[in-house]
Amino acid sequence: MNIIQAVNDALRIEMERDPTMVILGEDVGKFGGVFRATQGLQEQFGEERVFDTPLAEAGIIGAAIGLALSGLRPVPEIQFADFIYPAFDHIVNEAAKMRYRSGGEFTCPITIRTPYGGGIRGGHYHSQSPEAYFIHTAGLKVVCPSDPYEAKGLLLASIRDENPVIFLEPKRVYRASRGEVPQEDFTIELGKASIAREGSDVTLIAYGSMMHTVLDAAEKAQAEDGISCQVVNLRTLMPFDVRTIVDSVQKTGRVVIVHEAPRSCGFGAELSATINEKALLYLEAPIYRVTGPDTPFPYTLEEEYLPSPKRIRKALRDSMSY
Repeated sequence: MNIIQAVNDALRIEMERDPTMVILGEDVGKFGGVFRATQGLQEQFGEERVFDTPLAEAGIIGAAIGLALSGLRPVPEIQFADFIYPAFDHIVNEAAKMRYRSGGEFTCPITIRTPYGGGIRGGHYHSQSPEAYFIHTAGLKVVCPSDPYEAKGLLLASIRDENPVIFLEPKRVYRASRGEVPQEDFTIELGKASIAREGSDVTLIAYGSMMHTVLDAAEKAQAEDGISCQVVNLRTLMPFDVRTIVDSVQKTGRVVIVHEAPRSCGFGAELSATINEKALLYLEAPIYRVTGPDTPFPYTLEEEYLPSPKRIRKALRDSMSY
């Protein structure tokens, strides 16, 4: 499967298993979504369970919160992560705080699917990576798969979670990333990272579409620079797997963090602070970050904006030579 097929398969499995699950969003019904992630689901499950909405993100998420509080399990789609901001108040002030403000009496089990990031020449309104805004919000879980296997397993786990989840799908590799995916029902535990590549010299931390760039850089660093990289794939950004990160840092003593979102106050800063608090005495060099610059996402300079294997390898060499 590719990621689109894996997402579609996960949605189908859960709709068959749970009659309370509904899908809503812009063009998710007959059209199957702008990326075709919901294709065929309205035909199979009907217009009452897979339905189109107006072009109004605040309305989509507001309705989803109401549906969740009424006993349903909605999975709204925001067509691009860049469009999520009109619904920001609903997400951070209502969905994220519902369990807390009700003393646990009410939960808000919504999973907000949205494609994020660059790589498709979408310009600055179709390429943003807004994960840091939501990681900063208590009460939300933030999940970001990198391949089809993770997309299916993490999406099923997210939908079944009683907390609101922001599910960021890496549209850059929607169809480029292909892999073996079990056809049966399975989940991947939220909050658990994986070791995507074993190594001994430097810990490379990434998630989502950047995993493919990082693994490419790690292979070239090994072959051409003699640097052995251990690659940590976070999978879940909040809560993130502190134990796996610290264990890797204790092994290597060096860290390079990669994400395509802007650098200042990006998720890499929180990861760096956590490593300093938990594993400072194991570090042999400063923690390096390879990120997008602090600018709006460009159209013509997209490849210069996105972290590249070349930039990552420079950070690896700087870390090794420190």
